[in-house]
Amino acid sequence: MVTAVAPANIAFIKYWGKRDEALRLPWNDSISMNLSEAYTTTTVEFSPRFTKDEVEGLEGEEVARVSKHLDRLRKLKGNALFAHVETKNTFPKGSGIASSASGFAALTLAAAKALDLSFDEKELSILARIGSGSACRSIPDGFVEWKVGESSEDSYAYSLYPSDYWDLCDVLVIVASSEKNISSTKGHEAATSSPFFHARVEGINERIEKVKEGLKKKDLGILGPAIEEEAINMHAVMMSQTPSLFYWSGKTMDIIQSVIQWRDEGLPVYFTIDAGPNVHLICEANNAQEVSRKVRILPNVESVVINKPAQGAHLV
Repeated sequence: MVTAVAPANIAFIKYWGKRDEALRLPWNDSISMNLSEAYTTTTVEFSPRFTKDEVEGLEGEEVARVSKHLDRLRKLKGNALFAHVETKNTFPKGSGIASSASGFAALTLAAAKALDLSFDEKELSILARIGSGSACRSIPDGFVEWKVGESSEDSYAYSLYPSDYWDLCDVLVIVASSEKNISSTKGHEAATSSPFFHARVEGINERIEKVKEGLKKKDLGILGPAIEEEAINMHAVMMSQTPSLFYWSGKTMDIIQSVIQWRDEGLPVYFTIDAGPNVHLICEANNAQEVSRKVRILPNVESVVINKPAQGAHLV
């Protein structure tokens, strides 16, 4: 029996659409930051006393997906034992805060260790990716890049910078904690139907270079505009694919407009949004409390969580 913890991550450069559905191979490189206060704790126990896989904390299709992932690891070990899995999040599941990323990263590490499989970070990242694409970015530490690769063997994530590299903060603003009507997995399937999909992919390398430059120089003035542009581009694809996918709500727009106003008033803060209505506000640590204070007084905000860059998946 082994317990692992893995962080959710916020993508500065996004993953949307798959070149290969089964292997979850992306169309472009992506870059993210692990989140210190949004994480999943998962315990996996393999035992002959279990007659089927049991998963606490999930239901329906999610249980089948976990079982399928355990099958991959059992096959590698040559072990047919069923498992009992307990998984718990510190944040709302299925609301666009990368719960599948933290969940499958923690599951991969805990199950591999429980089966006494020896994998290096690259191999764990590849396995986690097959469970949930963005889970590969929750394996390494801190600020992470996922390389698009040519095949399953070279599409993996690695750490660009450790968690203590830059005192950047993600002020996570939760405006809807309920699960999305359409999951990211379903949304990915229609991504290429958008007339803007290939234009986004063709122009993404320039944004990747901007994000890397901003990280290298620790310059929010370079990083911020690039991550906002990337978030808008991804959601433009979502909104224009068939069927259309609208994750933003009026509450989301209220926060976006507030951020633009605060920045005009001299507060350096930028927004990014993954596949959901909740908003991540990126700022440096010395401004995190002020950003949090301002956002808490906005109407319709359920909760606010200040995240720092975090360690990747690890055993506890």
